[in-house]
Amino acid sequence: MPDLSSHASQLRNLADTLEAQSQATDDPFTPHPDTVDLVNNRHTKRGQLNYAVPDVLQLQRRIRRYHADHGIQHGDIVALALDTWLRAKGYPPDLKQPKTEAP
Repeated sequence: MPDLSSHASQLRNLADTLEAQSQATDDPFTPHPDTVDLVNNRHTKRGQLNYAVPDVLQLQRRIRRYHADHGIQHGDIVALALDTWLRAKGYPPDLKQPKTEAP
């Protein structure tokens, strides 16, 4: 009988990846529950995310306005939006691994 353990391992990894992605909902912008839990946890370690973006998109003004209307902190808005988009593109976080600093 052939050894199928490597196939089983690959299937487990695929299942873990699919589980980490958002469940299909009517609203494609619904954040993943794990991300919401992380954002709402005041003990979650935070890091600076700093990228140059086109001024014409007025992202800073729009984020400030959304914050004023909904009370969600600026960094949480960015985290929820980027995580939702990256998960939809097939790039979920590995929440089981200890986080290390990127080079």
